[in-house]
Amino acid sequence: MADPSAESAETGNSEAIAEAFADGPAYIPYLAVGDPDYDSSKAYVEALDRGGADVIELGLPFSEPIAEGSTIQGALVRALDAGMTPDRFFAFAEEVDVEAPLVCMTYYNLIYQYGSESGPRPFVERAAAAGIEGLVVPDLPAEEADPLREACDEFGLDLVFIVAPTTVGDRLDRIMSRVSGYVYVQARLGTTGARSDVSDQTTQSLDRLREYDVPKAVGFGISAGEHAERIVAGGADGIIVGSALVDIVAEGVENDLSTAEVADRLEALSRELKAGAERGYDARAETAESR
Repeated sequence: MADPSAESAETGNSEAIAEAFADGPAYIPYLAVGDPDYDSSKAYVEALDRGGADVIELGLPFSEPIAEGSTIQGALVRALDAGMTPDRFFAFAEEVDVEAPLVCMTYYNLIYQYGSESGPRPFVERAAAAGIEGLVVPDLPAEEADPLREACDEFGLDLVFIVAPTTVGDRLDRIMSRVSGYVYVQARLGTTGARSDVSDQTTQSLDRLREYDVPKAVGFGISAGEHAERIVAGGADGIIVGSALVDIVAEGVENDLSTAEVADRLEALSRELKAGAERGYDARAETAESR
């Protein structure tokens, strides 16, 4: 789905993820699983679902999250301190009550070392059994991704890659030849973190990816409905929001708020972000019709 006037893009292994992009912009929120504790985390993820999530990215905590800014690093530390492990993560995915498909975002060392044999297959097999529909692995180069790609194909998971504003040429082609489900378009250089503006690099990145027939979801820095509207109006097929939501969880911890109050705030921001994305989609459709 490159724009509202075009045919839907080819999708990957997960029918649920394909459906998330089929009829409008996909809102894809992220939270670290287990932050600040197992039960509260379940309530928070379920609040995102009620708020209109089309896909939910669940962060599996890793001790060296190189792509993350301080906000998400803090969430991962809280989750690890609370005892989150890969096996508890999979139990969480099986227990959480949501309609949106689940995508695991984590780092390759956890995937490679999981299970009784090295390599990605045991992790992917367990993820599929837990109902995970896709993986995002920020530290895995496309050139080294074939074993994970093969395992994802075997068990029906999508493998989502991140494309930075500086990714061009042969490297971009290699990434896009291996991606499935959707591509995570990094809106700006640097690490994750909520921002008060939308980077000009976003439009440039979307223009560069227009020829590739896979949904484009923009992340890094989105924190308000206005941002979502502008990004989708500019050509994105979805938005990915993490730090702005994790900030709400962190504020709940710092101010000793109840789980219900934090969940309500997460749901409210989710509704704002989803509505903004839909406004942007409608504006783009009107522009396409007027041509």
